[in-house]
Amino acid sequence: MFTRPPGGREGLEVTVVERSGQLLLTTGSPYVADPTAVADFNPYMPGMALFGVLPGDARWWLGGAFVAALAAAGLHRAWLLACPLVALPFAVGGIDLPVVGLMCLGAVLAGQGRSGRAGLALGAAAALKWTAWPALPVALALIAVRRGGRPALRYAVVALSTATAAVMPFALAGPSGFYRNVMAFPLGLADTASPAASPLPGHLLATYVPGGRVIALALLAVSALLLAVSLVARPPGTARAAAARLALGLGLAMALIPATRFGYLVYPLVLGALAYRMSQRGSTPVTPSREKALV
Repeated sequence: MFTRPPGGREGLEVTVVERSGQLLLTTGSPYVADPTAVADFNPYMPGMALFGVLPGDARWWLGGAFVAALAAAGLHRAWLLACPLVALPFAVGGIDLPVVGLMCLGAVLAGQGRSGRAGLALGAAAALKWTAWPALPVALALIAVRRGGRPALRYAVVALSTATAAVMPFALAGPSGFYRNVMAFPLGLADTASPAASPLPGHLLATYVPGGRVIALALLAVSALLLAVSLVARPPGTARAAAARLALGLGLAMALIPATRFGYLVYPLVLGALAYRMSQRGSTPVTPSREKALV
């Protein structure tokens, strides 16, 4: 059974999700308009609050969504669940697990030519946490190079519609609170410091180097720009390549953001495991006739 750790940061994440769900039910918004203490902040996208609305312990839903997404993506390996970076958040209710699970599923569906379903999976991931956003252009590039313009457009419409429908009503209803919770706090720009402070390069720069926060954010922007350029210059042609590109990009991002923690490395780990798994079994191209049956 899951056990709630006494006071740990992982326990706080689940508490934030459950509280945001209650706020959504009582106030119509998962965010505190003027957060001051760490416990007031909800740095997740509005979709994450659904795990706090569902009946029972949110940790069961978070872990179950992760396992279901991995199974649908064909990545159900016992060693992966036993890895400490996955096992710890799985045991205590890590909020990053369903996000990376949906990212894996979206990459696989995009590689199979299921553009609509890929858009739904990645749009849902983007509605949970901003860390899923890099997957949106990567999958778009994959579908465009493998299937052409119309499937890529279908994917883009579904993905953006899904994410927008979940996020925009809350962003427009309370833009100040949305910015403070979802953008300023995780980037370390809020008056209240985030407890995410693992000694990775971005945090070390922001803490010990004069102007280091600006340097870290600049390096983060450069890494994002390089990822975007790579999608144009050398777009991924398979789901394996897309997963590997995401693993590299998110590995750099998690190392460079000023408010960071080792738990974020679950993203490059799981996506890298997906890329490795697909390289072991190979990727089966989807013919145009089969694509019509899949979409």
